[in-house]
Amino acid sequence: MKIVTYNVNGLRQRVAQFGSLRNLLNSFDADIICFQETKLRRQELTADLVMATGYESFFSCSRSSQKGRTGYSGVITFCRVKLAFASGEVALPVSAEEGFTGLMGNSEAYKVELPFLAEDIEEFSQDELLSVDSEGRCVITDHDHFVLFNVYGPRAGGDDEERIQFKQKFYQILQKRWESLLHKGRRIIVVGDLNIAPSAIDRCDAGPEFDNNEFRRWFRSILLENGGQFSDVFRTKHPDKREAYTCWSQSTGAEVFNFGSRIDHILCAGSCLHESDDMQCHSFVRCHVQECDILTQYKRAKPESILSAHRWKGGRSIKLEGSDHAPVFMTLVDIPDVSLHSTPSLSSRYVPMVHGLQQTIVSVLMKRQVSEGTEEPVEKTALPAMFPCDNSNYPPSQGSEGSILEFNDTCGSSPQEAVSKSGSEYTKSITMQCNVSKKKARNQWSQLSLMSFFKRSSNIENGADDSCTDNSDNKTETSQPDPCELETQSVCDNSDSPKQCRLDTDACDQNLAKLTESSIKKEKSNMASLEWQRIHQLMQNSIPLCKGHKEPCVARVVKKQGPNCGRRFYVCSRAEGPSSNPEANCGYFKWAASKSRNEKSSH
Repeated sequence: MKIVTYNVNGLRQRVAQFGSLRNLLNSFDADIICFQETKLRRQELTADLVMATGYESFFSCSRSSQKGRTGYSGVITFCRVKLAFASGEVALPVSAEEGFTGLMGNSEAYKVELPFLAEDIEEFSQDELLSVDSEGRCVITDHDHFVLFNVYGPRAGGDDEERIQFKQKFYQILQKRWESLLHKGRRIIVVGDLNIAPSAIDRCDAGPEFDNNEFRRWFRSILLENGGQFSDVFRTKHPDKREAYTCWSQSTGAEVFNFGSRIDHILCAGSCLHESDDMQCHSFVRCHVQECDILTQYKRAKPESILSAHRWKGGRSIKLEGSDHAPVFMTLVDIPDVSLHSTPSLSSRYVPMVHGLQQTIVSVLMKRQVSEGTEEPVEKTALPAMFPCDNSNYPPSQGSEGSILEFNDTCGSSPQEAVSKSGSEYTKSITMQCNVSKKKARNQWSQLSLMSFFKRSSNIENGADDSCTDNSDNKTETSQPDPCELETQSVCDNSDSPKQCRLDTDACDQNLAKLTESSIKKEKSNMASLEWQRIHQLMQNSIPLCKGHKEPCVARVVKKQGPNCGRRFYVCSRAEGPSSNPEANCGYFKWAASKSRNEKSSH
């Protein structure tokens, strides 16, 4: 049996990267796959993100309404099975639970384990317990031989007291749940991104005070070598392996030089499955764990990658696919089948919204409109109005009086028929023809290039002076005829009314004025674009060069709350790495000379 844990840093992005969820899952060739940081809200869950053929899934999403926490975390466990019902496979859990406090409303732990658990967590209120589970950070699956915890541990900055307290409560309550299960003789496997690097060997830049962090001390206290009950499986298998990291800063390109930390773990606690009189030499890790390692081939960027090298040598526009974490796997042996059982009710297959059974209000109203016949049909006769004298490509109008097609028949009639119309009808006809000619011109010019637009604009203005007015001194000069001009000449030639001719000429003048105005706007837009390019070039020239590589720096902005929040600064553009590596970031730093808006407002 193979178990994989992976912080995907957005499940939607990883599915898109691999083409489908099934491709992503199959790439691990594992029986149980645990993802963290799915970044999916419950209303965003769809079958293509949580369901794949041959897998059962169990998820937990963030329910927090706190700003910045909605759709932020989330975990999901995929179990590869052959049968979803009456199956004896270990990978298919016999039960599943969202969260670990037992208060989420879908857990049997509230009835079975919580009374025992309550003796040690009475210091926490029910609201505090629910808040711990509200961020979607844990899914528990019981596989009979062991209980699997898929955990995404909270991150807490050094000066964020609120998150530090949340992280303390999170691990205090979680440890009580582990102790409750171990007290009953259950075996426990904990996998996930715990956001804790336990020792200095697990961090690239560990300083002298590194081991004094309270969460690192807590992590080490639960390990067997320090009197605890858990084994750090990777470190047990590789006690002296260095630079074995699972997470890298993606904003600094630290993965290029493997400048990271090991915060993704697999922990085991409990006895082995063997029955023997002498159990001193037996343990779950020693008897059942064959291998445990980091899948570095899933790293977002690799030193040998050409894209990675260019990305962190000035090619900031290059996008690198992948998570900022690497998966960790563990292979188990001698795990027998279990009694027949079916998929637990927490499975995604039983969630209605995943299958699209829930509908939005808009979709319901649209269907109701169609059923009641209140939705207005689209007029298919509107398109031929762009070409009023050619109806050959469209079906004839079927009994629609006063429709556009009915008017278009007038275009094919003789001039005498047009003149014989009544005054009101004739005025309407002329107006509609000019509107059609405007549409023609608009449709024609929207297909031209920018240069041809300016050339044609000049010709049209000259043509208009030649044909629509008598003030031109160059009447013998030929120019490209304009569609609007031809329309005007045709109408004026076939009309006995000077008033109507002036009406048509005025309409064409307005049309030409609009085209000229459009060309002026485009010219101004081009000038503005050139000006911005000039400003951008000046800014590029003002960017300092780092002292280590003599390369242009990159500008960044302070986002952390404080006196410097919003202030711009420059740093070396190279990827972060060991100071001993001359190819890595040289550590150059310089504040920008110009003060930010926030700084100006404070003075």
